[in-house]
Amino acid sequence: MTKTTTEIEIKTDHLELQQLLKIVGLISTGGEAKIYLAQHDVKVNGEKENRRGRKLFPHDVVTIEGNVYTINKKCS
Repeated sequence: MTKTTTEIEIKTDHLELQQLLKIVGLISTGGEAKIYLAQHDVKVNGEKENRRGRKLFPHDVVTIEGNVYTINKKCS
């Protein structure tokens, strides 16, 4: 399996972890987030995370099963 590094641009101040999971296509509803987080290796800034409502801010790095997502603020 090929591991990727992807930049996620947000327009708001933050993004919730469950929203990121939906954006990258790992879940289809917010209700699936809790189950997904319990069954997969998800880290935020190097620390294991299982809270679907965890707020992600610009410069946060999320690693999901070895794939890396960097949160960036979209310039307007």
